[in-house]
Amino acid sequence: MTQHRKRNKSLGLAELIAIALGGMVGGGIFTILGISVALIGNLTPIAIIVGGMIAALAAYSYVKLGLYYKDEGATYSFFKRTYPGSDFSASAIGWFIIFGYISTLALYAYTFSAYAISSTEFAENIWVRKGIAMAVIGLFTLINVWSVNGMGKIEDLMVYTKLVVLTIISVVLINHGTTDFGTFIGNMAIDLEGSSFYSILIVASLTFVAYEGFQLVINAVNEMTNPDKNIPRAIYSAIVLAVLIYEVISMGALFAIPTEEIIKNKEFALAAGAESILGKLGANLVILGAILATSSAISGTLFGSSRQMAVIAKDGFFPHILSIRKNNSPQNAIITMAIISCLLILIGGLQLILEFGSVTFLLVSLLMGIANYKIREKTKSSTFLTLLSIFGLGIGGIMILYYELTNNWEQMLAIIVLYILLAMGAWIFSKKKQNSGSKPVAFRTYEAELEL
Repeated sequence: MTQHRKRNKSLGLAELIAIALGGMVGGGIFTILGISVALIGNLTPIAIIVGGMIAALAAYSYVKLGLYYKDEGATYSFFKRTYPGSDFSASAIGWFIIFGYISTLALYAYTFSAYAISSTEFAENIWVRKGIAMAVIGLFTLINVWSVNGMGKIEDLMVYTKLVVLTIISVVLINHGTTDFGTFIGNMAIDLEGSSFYSILIVASLTFVAYEGFQLVINAVNEMTNPDKNIPRAIYSAIVLAVLIYEVISMGALFAIPTEEIIKNKEFALAAGAESILGKLGANLVILGAILATSSAISGTLFGSSRQMAVIAKDGFFPHILSIRKNNSPQNAIITMAIISCLLILIGGLQLILEFGSVTFLLVSLLMGIANYKIREKTKSSTFLTLLSIFGLGIGGIMILYYELTNNWEQMLAIIVLYILLAMGAWIFSKKKQNSGSKPVAFRTYEAELEL
């Protein structure tokens, strides 16, 4: 008789919120701050709230599908199970979402290195920055390969420490800033006259990648306690906390740092501004916050997305070797994602990485909304909220494409070429699977997943 053992349920609500916040409050806020201020100035806090609303709309369908399917394959598995008839569409969404995660890994690591060396003589040395970025990815690859429980505890420590540090930084900046609240509101009114609501929507859409990460909670469904309660609690709590953190950070920066300084030093604006106001200690505190934020983002993204990659590989849409696990850890997938993200760091630019990530996650979130609408009775979803999420995410995608077309068509072309290459890879593996005669993986209940 075959012996079965239950999987170790080592991740509780605190760890799950930490994973989601680790994926969201990372390189995103430190990178988008300069870009947002350059486009809409003091209206940045408004764009952050709008971006959080778009993220909440996206999360609605993820939560409903996650509770219904309880599959660690998350985005990919939800789409595959809702539309089981097309190998290519399943393969394509798998390739898009995984490379979206890879782009965010590169973004977080790049931001880590920018802040880590911002106060040194190597601050402007691009190759030193890239070398440190690849090294930090290597470090957290080892941590994720080493232990799931160890990763969870380290993630807790980094995430909750960085929240305290970032809050202190923001409060200190506000108190030491040259701008009072009345002046700030006046500046917002001036910027509002020179901008349109469309500009705010464009920035909210461009910075959507700063909210990417909440779906990583679902990737840990096989390693969490009480998923029916903890999935929605962790995801919605993390989004609310992320909005609050981003608001405080952006207002602290705008109160204390001249907008031209934020725009000029966009890759490490907070550190540069804090040093000019608070001296070396202030700069070091910002650097510590940035390092903690990006470190936890790298760790959380590696943890969740590697499990999704293993599920996709098990279905035949990535090389089979990526589906192999040791002690329930997809070590080959973790290492592969780390290597590809390092290659992206070597060849890519920060702006391209950021915008590719935002477009990708808006696209796949829109597809999740459409999938949830199809089975809304099974997932017990509100028709109104599901349609509202589809509309909001669709508008966000259109805003990014409009911005790219009118401001940087060369970069838009580069993103399109990336999508074509990914689609070709997805097509090759879907054809390979069809030619091999592989059958779709049978649906398994969550209870069956609890045993090995």
